[in-house]
Amino acid sequence: MATYEVQVATGDVFQARTTNSISITLVGTEGESAKTKLSHKLLTNCVKAKIHCEHDLGPILLIRLYKERILFEDAWFCNDVCVTSPQGKAYHFPCYQWVEDEIPLQLREGTGKTLSDDEYDILKQHRQYELEERRAAFRWKSFAEGWPLCLDVDSIEDLTSDTKFSYIRAKDFHGTRTFQILRMAFMGFLNNHCSWKSLETMEKIFSKLKGRNIVPEYVASHWSKDTFFGYQFLNGNNPVVIQKCMELPDKFPVTQEMVASFLGADTNLRKEMQEGHIFIADYEILEGIPTGTIHGQQQYSAAPLCLLHQDSAGLLRPIAIQLSQTPGPKSPIFLPSDNEWDWILAKTWVRNAEFYIHQIITHLLKTHLFGEVFAISTLRHLPMCHPVFKLLIPHFRFTLHINTLARSVLINPGGTIEKGVGASYEGLMMILKRGLEKVTYMSLCLPDDIQARGVSSIPNYYYRDDGMKLWTAMASFVSGIIDFYYASDDSVQRDAELQAWVKEIFMNGFLGRQSSGIPSSLWNITELKKFLTMIIFTCSAQHAAVNTGQELGGEQGIVTLWAAEAHISFFYPSSMREPPPEVKGRYSLQLFLDTIPTVATTAKNATSLLLLSSTLADTRFLGQYPEEHFTELEPKQLIRVFQGRLQEITEEIEERNKLVELAYNYLNPKQIENSISI
Repeated sequence: MATYEVQVATGDVFQARTTNSISITLVGTEGESAKTKLSHKLLTNCVKAKIHCEHDLGPILLIRLYKERILFEDAWFCNDVCVTSPQGKAYHFPCYQWVEDEIPLQLREGTGKTLSDDEYDILKQHRQYELEERRAAFRWKSFAEGWPLCLDVDSIEDLTSDTKFSYIRAKDFHGTRTFQILRMAFMGFLNNHCSWKSLETMEKIFSKLKGRNIVPEYVASHWSKDTFFGYQFLNGNNPVVIQKCMELPDKFPVTQEMVASFLGADTNLRKEMQEGHIFIADYEILEGIPTGTIHGQQQYSAAPLCLLHQDSAGLLRPIAIQLSQTPGPKSPIFLPSDNEWDWILAKTWVRNAEFYIHQIITHLLKTHLFGEVFAISTLRHLPMCHPVFKLLIPHFRFTLHINTLARSVLINPGGTIEKGVGASYEGLMMILKRGLEKVTYMSLCLPDDIQARGVSSIPNYYYRDDGMKLWTAMASFVSGIIDFYYASDDSVQRDAELQAWVKEIFMNGFLGRQSSGIPSSLWNITELKKFLTMIIFTCSAQHAAVNTGQELGGEQGIVTLWAAEAHISFFYPSSMREPPPEVKGRYSLQLFLDTIPTVATTAKNATSLLLLSSTLADTRFLGQYPEEHFTELEPKQLIRVFQGRLQEITEEIEERNKLVELAYNYLNPKQIENSISI
């Protein structure tokens, strides 16, 4: 007689417990146990039981969990199962999923193994069955031509329980959204299709939303300053556009005479370019994008070029702006010495272009949509026991839910984005398609991107500095995990599941475009480590950098600069109601107010963007792994080391922020979510 001790843990989530009957079968190398009922009602967090077998089952390979209805279906969330053999050896079976209906759930022992590591046919058959089930549940579809493929569901109701928001997160999400809509409606903004009466009115309206001051004094007093405009290219929402300019393109004929007075004494434009002090932002991708109407009023767009200069103090300022890709009499080059409102309006057109590039390419495409591709391919090709699955799965939490929701209400025809931006729906589709055509592997890998854009040495670039610390920490963590599970380059090449995984990412995420540099196969450990680091960075730090808020301390408490940027129409306009100026000297404050979005458009965008920049309930921050997918001691130790390094980075950032005028917290680890979930 052999007696096994079994401990079954229920998850700490809403309605995780069940009134249904739960039973278990143990499967070892020498046979199976009888199906044994654990509890008539699993209403406690932990259930212990003993299973008596006629003989020793050998090493335990699998367990089967059965949930049988008593009167009605009652889903159960199982955390994990621990089985202790008669010899005292403990076998851990991670689960972390909902058990629904009456279909038995098979779980294998938690040691991370690739396909070639499995010795027993029953384990090989199990991983094949698991992947077949997943591929049936997670299918691909095309949302729009030229876009990455996405999950084949029509709404969040079609998602599996394990990919949906948790109850408390869904409740917080919908509660926050409803509150903001009602607040805007109550204040009378949603139906006010007029221009803003003054800048002061705008500041007053958005000074206290959701019970907090989100337009700090600094932003209110510096929004029109050239230094603050330049700062945004380094540490704003979209810090990945600016690049060093060593030679002016023919389409941007800026001359020495135009900018001499802005460069300082004893220098010239050619010298400043040679010394690496001139930078450019080119929005060519927006050229010819069709625009639409908002409440019957035609909207406009531009594809500007902006030249910036880094002065001797390290400050970045714009020195020339052209609002089209074609120079000529009707496309003047605007300068800081121009009429005040000419120059402000030119900068506002750049910010409008920045809105499109940030929201559609940097944010939507390069974090949300790629994150979804990584998640689906992982679910379809890597079983739970695969070490790469264990490493990545925490970084896909709630991603499929938020993206499905976005396709239902935000980026769908007639959705929130189309109603609040100047580009037509076809224009928005075109921007993302063009963006995908230009995406490179280098642009997704921070060290390579920094080098390629020539911004390695520009000062006050906190996105780069903090991002590189995080990339290095992630790379070290990934390296330790991969070295533990992969003995050689050959073991990477022979991992058929891994190779199918990366190929599907290449084909369905990047549409098989070889010029992107995205690998379609992985040939060595070094390539695998870099690819995994890129995925984790994209799904956590990069998303935080382009989505969440920069917090500033002040007399009125913590304020969110990102929200201030997003909701002040004159700083980050989503649409422009007048065409780009073709001559100088005709612009005034009133024409400026008549160009930027109306009160209603601003309010509607504010409602959405406040929600999308919120920290909701049931958030897990970078390095938090409450679900123990890894069961071996070495990976657990690597996680602790990673968490320790993240704490050090947090302390370094907070010390730095004490010394700078404008604190940068986008990449503070304690504010970075583990996954793209908002």
